[in-house]
Order: sequence, then structure tokens, then C-alpha cells
Amino acid sequence: MVAQFPEAPEIERHRAAMVRTDISKPVRLAMESAIFKQDNTFFDYGCGHGGDVQRLRQQGYTSAGWDPYYQPENPLICADIVNLGYIINVIENPAERREALLKAWKLTKKVLIVAAQVLIDNRRDEQIAYGDGIVTRRNTFQKYYGQEELKSYIDQVLGVESIPVALGIYFVFRDPIQAENFRASRFHTRITTPRILLKTKRFEDYQELLSPLMAFITERGRLPYKDELLEATELLTEFGNFRRAFQVILQVTNQVEWDRIADQRRQDILVYLALAQFSQRPKLRNLDDTFRNDVKALFGSYKQACAAADLMLVSVGDSELIAKCCRQSRIGKILPTALYVHVSVIEALNPLLRLYEGCASRTIGRMDGATLVKFHTELPKISYLFYPNFDQEAHPALHTSMQIDLRDLQVTYLDYDLFTNPPILHRKETFVTPDYPLYEKFAKLTRQEENWGLLDETNSIGTREGWENRLLEYCAELRGHRLYWRKDADPYRVKVLRAASNRRSKQRC
Repeated sequence: MVAQFPEAPEIERHRAAMVRTDISKPVRLAMESAIFKQDNTFFDYGCGHGGDVQRLRQQGYTSAGWDPYYQPENPLICADIVNLGYIINVIENPAERREALLKAWKLTKKVLIVAAQVLIDNRRDEQIAYGDGIVTRRNTFQKYYGQEELKSYIDQVLGVESIPVALGIYFVFRDPIQAENFRASRFHTRITTPRILLKTKRFEDYQELLSPLMAFITERGRLPYKDELLEATELLTEFGNFRRAFQVILQVTNQVEWDRIADQRRQDILVYLALAQFSQRPKLRNLDDTFRNDVKALFGSYKQACAAADLMLVSVGDSELIAKCCRQSRIGKILPTALYVHVSVIEALNPLLRLYEGCASRTIGRMDGATLVKFHTELPKISYLFYPNFDQEAHPALHTSMQIDLRDLQVTYLDYDLFTNPPILHRKETFVTPDYPLYEKFAKLTRQEENWGLLDETNSIGTREGWENRLLEYCAELRGHRLYWRKDADPYRVKVLRAASNRRSKQRC
């Protein structure tokens, strides 16, 4: 139980400031999301010891900060990017909390980053209830928000819809067009340009001139409109128009691959527009020219694109259809009650599954570091699973899971880090696609484990202890992603097991 404090304690807010050894997570996510440009200015409102300010300066950004305790003499400066990182959760006075958010927003020219604690995974009996939060053992205050509660609070105070990017981390844009560009970019699949299959003198003569056009079509799934391609002047002088230039490209590449790119871009737009309906789908004027041209070329009109997105959204509400998509998925590991996929393959999934996952990640935000996504087939739920050593360990242990119930957006968060017998993974190649860098390494180990009989009777090997017992029983040991016979094992036992392994290997050939 959390004890009730009989009288107001003296909160020491400054003790909540952390001494960091790297850029904080909210600022790091902003940099990874490409909202930082080299000429952007940065201001950290409530900068504490100033770690983010110093590190961004070292990277060449114009950076400053202010803190009421550690750097109170510093001026409050307007900046393109303003960070309010883990501030509103340590202010015990609701009026001051609101004032801090509004002041940070007033300083923001382009994007405000807001971060706050959203989960309690370490509450202890000695913590003291105070106001709408708790007093910690360090005599600091902590207000733990629910993810949706935090979003509603930011939106209500600022009068602008915030965008979740991770648990407890939101971006708030001044310009609605920039906000929509950012939202759309999160559903833009990475695609490689089709390979050159043939050699023709005409293409080779103009390859350097045609390369920007190939890159544009790969990026947008369509031919450019006038003035969209910076390198267009010489190209148009030579070919007259983009369509004729593209015909030269088609002579040495596969038309089917370009059609797939166009189809993928249509799916990207549909997923974005479908999810936008959960808040307020943007008006056409709030979309930039490039996106409008995408819609015109790929759908004919914005109205037609929205109608197609609405049909897709209706399909997402059909739990039987989602379960069928999971069972029929050619990507991922399907079990009786769920489909498991690596986060790297989300973009390659059936569009309905991408949209289904987007319902969770867009509203709540993916768990930081999530390795696998679990699509529950019996209930409308999505789980994010974190295996910190997925690539390095042959059978990595589950560290953390976050389950989102899509019926009420309730979040269940479990930490397995202290478990002595955590769940582990087998057959890692099944979670990824063949183009994953370590796919063949994973698959080779699985084939070896199958030949040795280690993956039979799967009910007993789902945990670390169960797997270690199986290895011991079969006189096996793992070194990296390869099996070896134990040197201390009974020689006759190894001989019998080796013969059985050879028989299985021959049967599979």
C-alpha cells in the first residue's frame, strides 16, 4: 500500500535532474525522426545539468537551455526545437505544471518535444501519495501519466494535437503541414530501386542523367510533376518529357518491380489516411504539394483516396478478417493464438495488419527498443516484446513486454529482467524475412537444432531452464550460433545421439 502523508512535504524538484552520459531519449528520437535540421536552433526548457545542450553544441547545433535551479541566470530564448523533457511529471503543483508547458510552447518556433513518465514499474511501500502523484525516497515528486492521459493533457493545454512517438514522448508542431508531413513519413516504406537487368548503349549513355529520375520514382511511386525534380532541365532537354525518359529505364529494368513500388506507395498513403481518421483527417490544404501530387497520380483525387482508406479502416474492425490475415501471412511466425513478427518487417506486412498495428503505435507509441510485435488472433490486442540481444544470442531472453488492448487502449507492462527463468526464443529466422542480414545464420542454427532433435516437444523448451535442460539431455552446448557435442558427455550417449542426428539429416534431404 502507498502511505498517506499527513502534511505537505517539502519537495526538492532539482533532485529529479539526471546526470546523463548520452543524449536523452526524447531528443535522440527527434534527431532520428529527421525533424532536426543542421540550421535549426535548440532550447532545453528545464535543462537540469545541461547534458543535451552541450552534446548538441558538440554536433554543431545552436543550442541553449534554462533551469530554475541549476541555470536560473540563463535567458529564455525562442528556438526552432524546444525540449520539455521529463519536467511536467516532477512539478507537484498543477497550475505550475500547466504554466511550464505553456511557456515552453511560447518559446517554440517549429516543434515542441514533451516527455513525461507514463508507467509505474518500481513503486514501493515507502512511497508517499501526494496530490495526483507520489513523493519518492529522494523527496522528489512524480506524476505518472497514462499514455492517453498525457496526450489529452498536452492537447487540451496547448490546443494543438500532439503526435506520440514513443511511450511518454510527444512532438507538437506549430505548422499543421509539417505535422502532417511527419505523420505521413512514419508510414513511408523503405524501398530499393529496381536493379539494372540489361545493358543497352542508350541507357548507359544517359545513366547519370536518368539516376535522379529513378530515385524519385522509387521514393514517390510515380513520375514527377513539373519543377519537382531539381535535375530536370537537362533531362527534359534530352527526352522531351519524363515519360519518354522512363521508357529508356524500362528497357533495362523490370516493369513489375516499378508497379510494385507504385502499389506500395498507394498502401502507404491508405494506411496514413486511415489512421488519420482517428483524430481528424487533414484537409487537402494542410498537405504539402508533394503529397497532393502523390494522391493525384496514384488515386486520381483526395476524395477517392479517403474513400479507399475508409473501406480499409472498416476492415480493421473485423476481428475474424484480422485473424485470417495473420494465419495467411507469409511473413512471421504463426502460432495458434498469435502472429509474431520482427519490427523490421512491419512495412512488408499485409496492409490491414500494418493498419492494425498502426492503431496501437500511433495512439500509444511503440515500446522503445521493441524487437517483436505480437498480433493476438483471439482478442483485439497488440503486444511489443523487447529482446535486447536478439541478434547476438542464439536464444535471447524476453526482457520487457507491453500489451495494448485496442478495445480500451489499456496498457499492461511486464518486466522480465529479474526473472530467473524468463521466456526465450527459438527459430529466430521465422520472425524476419530472407533479406535480414543475419537470416541465414539464424536458419543454419535452426537446421542444426532440428537435426539434433532439440526442437522436438516444444512445450518444454520455452524457458531458459527448460532449454538448458534439453541441451544437457542431448549432450549439446551452444557457442554463438553453432552447436557442439559436450566434451564431458558420456561417449556412448554421444554416439547414439550422433547416429540419430545423421538419420534426421538424411530424412530432411
